[in-house]
Amino acid sequence: MQTRNPFFDDLAKLATGAAGAVAGVRSEMEESFRAWLERQLDTMDLVTREEFDVVADMARKAREENDALRAELDALKSAKTKS
Repeated sequence: MQTRNPFFDDLAKLATGAAGAVAGVRSEMEESFRAWLERQLDTMDLVTREEFDVVADMARKAREENDALRAELDALKSAKTKS
């Protein structure tokens, strides 16, 4: 024979409510942290990914051009010393 105990029913309801409240607090804390982090990042002088990629591409091209010019200069020096 099984009887329903109101104490355990109330305790189960309380536990369910507490779990829901904890989930709500967690969600609110995450939202608050995201907002804080966005404010902090907005105050920093950061570049966008697109800006970074453009500058990285410019640096790569400049390095390639520098290497080509260095090779040409070395060839000219080599030709001059042979004459």
